[in-house]
Amino acid sequence: MGKCTTYLSQTHYAKEILRTYNIWNATPHPALMQPNTRLNKDDCDKNPAPNFHRRYRGIVGSLGYLVTMTRPDLAWEYSELSKHAQFPGKNHILAAEHVLSYLRGTWNQTICYSRDSHENSNVLWGWVDADWAGDTDTRRSHAGYILMMNGGPISWKNQRQDNVSLSTYRVEFVAARQAGQEAIYVHKTLTDLGFSQTQATLLYKDNLACGAISENPVRRKISRHVDIRKYYVRKLVLAGFLNSCPCARTKWWL
Repeated sequence: MGKCTTYLSQTHYAKEILRTYNIWNATPHPALMQPNTRLNKDDCDKNPAPNFHRRYRGIVGSLGYLVTMTRPDLAWEYSELSKHAQFPGKNHILAAEHVLSYLRGTWNQTICYSRDSHENSNVLWGWVDADWAGDTDTRRSHAGYILMMNGGPISWKNQRQDNVSLSTYRVEFVAARQAGQEAIYVHKTLTDLGFSQTQATLLYKDNLACGAISENPVRRKISRHVDIRKYYVRKLVLAGFLNSCPCARTKWWL
């Protein structure tokens, strides 16, 4: 263990959650959710039993605390489950308990920050992605980002976007803007702590059209429906604050 290594974890809390909801002795599951799982309003129970309702809300609330502090890998599942906290149904509780079974196998995971094992220590970078029209009830898209530094995540978020998007690149463009805004906040915080970022922050994504529009000031026909605030990310790229990169260039040891 290097002298510049720091660990963050909530192993004790995760263990208490699993014991509270009688999942500690269950078989761990390697996947967060079953493939192709989509939770929607059709599965809701408009009058859930009090004990059933209390259990579901308790699980969701407990997962929310984990997501906020140390478990970005649970962010999308928490977002999905929390949408149905008012009227949960059978499928919703099954999905929640499935997430707990995944947690059973990963309850002792920690976040490790280390300057010893990374070439670019104290350098901020991140990923951004979106799920086009992923919400089957509203056809709104989910967007998420995670910002990394010294081998571990320092900021992350997953949420539904405000509007229905007409194309995949537009979804990615909005997600990149959200990540860019957070990166500016993190930059200022790091500067106050004495770790000023002297180079553009690398932001990896898997949508080439989003990258092209971010870097090219030409107004394309396919981008006419994108309103002005979405072009905030282009401003950040042109100013040298962000560097929009395809995922193929990702190196895990950055």
